[in-house]
Amino acid sequence: MKRFTTLFLLLTVVLTTVAIEAEAQRFTKRKEYSTVGIQLGASNYFGDLVPQPNFTSMRIKSTRPSVGINYTHRHFPRISSRVAFNWNRIAGDDALAAGPDEGENLGRYRRNLSFRNDIKELSAVAIIDLFENRNYYRRRPDFVPYGFIGVAVMHHNPKAYYENGSHPGLAGKTDPVTGQSLDIPSGWYALQPLGTEGQFVDHPGTVSSPYSRVQVAIPFGLGVRYKLDRNWDFSFEVGWRATFTDYLDDVSTAHVDKNVLLSEGNRVDNRNASVIFSDRSAESGFTNDLITEPNGFSRLRPYGTSNNRTRGNSSDNDWYIQTSLGLNYILNPRVRRPKFR
Repeated sequence: MKRFTTLFLLLTVVLTTVAIEAEAQRFTKRKEYSTVGIQLGASNYFGDLVPQPNFTSMRIKSTRPSVGINYTHRHFPRISSRVAFNWNRIAGDDALAAGPDEGENLGRYRRNLSFRNDIKELSAVAIIDLFENRNYYRRRPDFVPYGFIGVAVMHHNPKAYYENGSHPGLAGKTDPVTGQSLDIPSGWYALQPLGTEGQFVDHPGTVSSPYSRVQVAIPFGLGVRYKLDRNWDFSFEVGWRATFTDYLDDVSTAHVDKNVLLSEGNRVDNRNASVIFSDRSAESGFTNDLITEPNGFSRLRPYGTSNNRTRGNSSDNDWYIQTSLGLNYILNPRVRRPKFR
């Protein structure tokens, strides 16, 4: 997948450069125009919390909404540029991606991790039309397939939900030192500040530093545009986001021993939450392999220890995809007429 993506991006950049050079000299300034638009659609994610980390593992149950606004300017007969702001919600859940009777994916079901992530994305892309328009916008083609590629800056914040009392054995138990309850209140918890893979612990075998919630992505994809009337276009678009992080789902490497996360060396504010969200295998419903440790927290054998390396797979970064319908309004260009004396 990485090799295919690299070749695709390189080829697109070369073709775009050639097209711009060829058409720059044959398109007058008076024929340029701009549009503003909105996009509504759906988002899907590809990463560690799907049966397989590839595009064949899309699950409808994990599809979430997306919305965006954009501004586009046509520079040449085939070439436009677009600036857009998109909000995408993505989600993943081992309990939805697998089942207790699926032998191939049973390990993921028992792992029982889940998340949702609201991604705010600011992008700039080049749009390449298959059909050119050398006339004014009023005489543009009725139907135009196109491709696009660019760069985006995004902010993401993976969260997970916990229901008080769902971790076996914690009800009514308190920390012997502080006297505080071992359980945590119900609600959505931001996962990055919890350091679920030991990001805030100086301990051998843990992740060295927390991941950034601001990332760069490469948006690219295909679409079709249909002319509704003189000033309105309708579009359908599928766009992939190749990211440079494996933490859209807060999952990448290995489990960390619960005692390490509970130690004084863990710099997070809520160590109990760090332990619970690092390993949720005890909440998967299996009781035969359930182990309750002296610290009061439970785990499902063999999860929840540093000897188990199956929490995530750090060899592939996470992706997300946006499928959307768009409505675009053409801003009437101000055509300068020659002055006669």
